[in-house]
Amino acid sequence: MLTKAERQRGYAGGGVVFAGITLFIALAVIALLFFDSGDTGRPLFDAYVWRILRFTLLQAGLSTLLSVALALPLALALARQPKFPGRIWIIRLMAVPMGLPVLIGALGLIGIWGRTGVLNSGLAMIGVSDPVSIYGLSGILIAHVFFNLPLACRLLLAGLERLPPEYWRLSASLGLPSFSVFRFVEWPAVKPLLAGIAGLVFMLCATSFTLVLVLGGGPAATTLEVAIYQSLRFDFDPARAISLSLLQIAVTASVLALMALLPTPGDDNAATGRSARRFDGGSSAARFWDGIFIVLAVLFLCLPLVSILVAGVKADFARLLTTPVFWKAVWTSVWIALMAAMISLAAAITIINARAALADSRKPGLTARSFSALLASLSSLVLLVPPVVIGTGWFLLLRPYGEVSRFAPLLVVMINAMTALPFVMRVLSPAFAIHRQRTARQATNLGVFGFTRLRLIDLPVLKTPLATALSFAMALSLGDLGAVALFGSEDLVTLPWLVYSRLGSYRTADADGFALILALLCLGLTIAGTAGQRDRKDERG
Repeated sequence: MLTKAERQRGYAGGGVVFAGITLFIALAVIALLFFDSGDTGRPLFDAYVWRILRFTLLQAGLSTLLSVALALPLALALARQPKFPGRIWIIRLMAVPMGLPVLIGALGLIGIWGRTGVLNSGLAMIGVSDPVSIYGLSGILIAHVFFNLPLACRLLLAGLERLPPEYWRLSASLGLPSFSVFRFVEWPAVKPLLAGIAGLVFMLCATSFTLVLVLGGGPAATTLEVAIYQSLRFDFDPARAISLSLLQIAVTASVLALMALLPTPGDDNAATGRSARRFDGGSSAARFWDGIFIVLAVLFLCLPLVSILVAGVKADFARLLTTPVFWKAVWTSVWIALMAAMISLAAAITIINARAALADSRKPGLTARSFSALLASLSSLVLLVPPVVIGTGWFLLLRPYGEVSRFAPLLVVMINAMTALPFVMRVLSPAFAIHRQRTARQATNLGVFGFTRLRLIDLPVLKTPLATALSFAMALSLGDLGAVALFGSEDLVTLPWLVYSRLGSYRTADADGFALILALLCLGLTIAGTAGQRDRKDERG
């Protein structure tokens, strides 16, 4: 139960946040639609643009197919073998690529799959002279599988672990062979999840920027987002950037529309590593093949991480840590990450409180229900218009007012805050809902409101999910290269931009050292966030 004043504050706050986010994104899109480039002799969508679109969809489709196809046997193997040493650490390992900055993951993959990497060095030792290439389409696919296979596996594993233990006891009592267990028990559990997982992975791959920027290998392997960046940063071709941006919005809108029709997979159980007892994984053949899949997956995920560590520790840290540009990049990265996380946190809390105020009405009318639905859709609006597209729109919008670099820090903070908002909402929404359900009526009956309620009731319980959301948002912003890539300069240097610039100037040893520092910072924040999630699960029992 909320007081009238609390409901009014909720309505007002929700209106302000909704207007702010909508205006920030809408102005960028309007700038794209109505910008006059003066280039009237060239069609808006020429052969080059369509070729970029085809490659974007091709690499996203192949990446999705590989990620999901490889994740399925891995999830089945982990579900079939619920009790073996290190299983929980393997499941936790699958969370590492999700918390690792994409640029750092790309460096690790180059260390394994690159021309002078571990794999090609081993092939050369046995006389294979034609090296495996990490650049171009093959490199993009390897990188996307590295980042998305763990995500798909965790979601599939969660679906399998939600099955009642009675299913496994019944299948054992009936003596069902492995194929029958898969056909009648496992497949019905994972089949409804596959389309939603594939849509999520496709969305991530279609909007991939940093991986394609580093591993694309040239114009023949460029996606829409990278082409937008190149059109503005190097060619300064606003007309082409606009056509590419509009196509990118059309692609994301189509994928989001399809995903809205599909069931949303969840990974709550997979994160705990708990599983019911299985009776079909005890045979030698099952243990052998499950072990093969698990070991190969661990090697695929671990080797790039080890490569990052080994290459990083070889760097001359005595020199790197005394470089003024490093400390400037650290300071810039930290304050941008903190500001973006705080803005994202404040926006999420305001949206949650506004929806609670709207739901608290005795008979919410059509207007209230519609406004609540619009507030809930803000996260999708952020996903609809990718960060590079928002940055392009604001670049064109602010260009008539002087050097865009003057506005760059604020734009990077706002874009990173919008990017983190869906993740922050996912952490805070269930926590706030459960807390409100448990305490709202009692607080009203006791007459505890305002700051007193915040201090005595809300903060002691919600401080853990708030810290979790803050750490996740900071990790996302700290490792982001997308927004900074458009606006980065000598005056705006972040750690990801410093790593990328050193890599581009072939100062690989310096890039490896800076990359290790960035990876440790982001993984530290991610571990802090996942620790907070485990604490909340333990509190719930």
